[in-house]
Amino acid sequence: MSFLTVEAEFDHGHVLAKGAESLPEKASGLLTILDLAPMPQLRPIGLAQGLFTVPEDFNDPLPEDVMQTFAGK
Repeated sequence: MSFLTVEAEFDHGHVLAKGAESLPEKASGLLTILDLAPMPQLRPIGLAQGLFTVPEDFNDPLPEDVMQTFAGK
């Protein structure tokens, strides 16, 4: 079994594959449609201002044991 990802556009119920020349002549498969809904209104900058304090050591390197955990060791 192999998988093929195809970028496509939909126009009034018709599927228009981009790069159709590289598609097989005949095939079957599943179609998943990603609904690119418009993004909700952006939150204003500074919405949580005054609710917490960033510690002074926020940008310091992590301890070695934490780094080893991220490395899967």
